[in-house]
Amino acid sequence: MDNSKRTVVVTGFEPFGEHTINASWVAVQELKKLGLGKDIDLHVYEVPVEYQAVQSLVPSLWKQYHPQLVVHVGVSGMATTVTLEKCGHNHGYRGLDNSHFCPHSQCCIEGGPDCIDSVIDMESVCKRVAASGLEVAVSVSKDAGRYLCDFTYYTSLYLSHGRSAFIHVPPIGRPYSEEDLGRALQAIVQEMLDLLDQAEEKIHCQHVH
Repeated sequence: MDNSKRTVVVTGFEPFGEHTINASWVAVQELKKLGLGKDIDLHVYEVPVEYQAVQSLVPSLWKQYHPQLVVHVGVSGMATTVTLEKCGHNHGYRGLDNSHFCPHSQCCIEGGPDCIDSVIDMESVCKRVAASGLEVAVSVSKDAGRYLCDFTYYTSLYLSHGRSAFIHVPPIGRPYSEEDLGRALQAIVQEMLDLLDQAEEKIHCQHVH
């Protein structure tokens, strides 16, 4: 394994409900084609829309890859912009998944905090991407929806001490093409990595002095 490379894992979801083609997985596959530059090792995964599958898959990704960052991507039928989610929520999961299951506790991690914020400043990412001239509108949200998206995000944030991100994309063609969404993901993830680097440099400097 090349230690000079940094690892990033990006996930999308399988089809569910009215989303017979899940724009999140389509967008992630477009990102895989584009890549994140030669010094980033990018791995992509399609996540089942099932609570129990998420509970085993997300920890295994962190354990297998020790990534610098994990970015989960989901589709929102209501979204008209690419939306950066600031936090994940522990409680309120009542929707049945693709296997008609819902956690009895209606929560992700019993005893976990109600809400966990990403260490990445999504407002900064949003501003930077907007300033880059990307022809895709990007916004920030504090509510990932209390379904598998939010559930996956919270689980990942809990395991990674906040080193995760979640991006909601609109369905394909409403209004963006799959290529547009792939380019948007590329720009957003590169900005996130940049911000993480800056934060680590700051910490490193504080330790040196």
